[in-house]
Amino acid sequence: MIKDTILQLNEAIDRLVFVNNRAINWTAKPAPDKWSKKEIIGHLIDSAQINLQRFVRCTYEEGFKLTYEQVEWVQAGHYQQVDMTDLVGLWEQLNAQIIHVLQHYPADRLQAKCDNGKTTVSMHTVEWLAQDYVDHLNHHLRQVLS
Repeated sequence: MIKDTILQLNEAIDRLVFVNNRAINWTAKPAPDKWSKKEIIGHLIDSAQINLQRFVRCTYEEGFKLTYEQVEWVQAGHYQQVDMTDLVGLWEQLNAQIIHVLQHYPADRLQAKCDNGKTTVSMHTVEWLAQDYVDHLNHHLRQVLS
């Protein structure tokens, strides 16, 4: 299962890295309270950072809680003002590191669990978190690339 997840993540990276950046209006917001496509990429950067921490910590620890406030993180990141090439490069590098970690993951730790629930306990295995991460990423890439 983890090999399929890694393959899907590699494919997602290729979809964004090889897109014609000039063909996309990165800064337009569909509504004042909605994220621009640039901010969605920022959100994916934030998600990659949090999930990379989960994957690394689960190699030696279990049962910890790690969540984040996505709206606040996007606001704090000021992604609307960051160069698009820099954003895509950072996103690509974070995901390359996630792939590297997952490719070398200890088999006996793939079922390690951590809590990603904000208001209630929500324990999930590394395998589940990795697939959920890729599904979430692909959901947002469809928004950005449509």
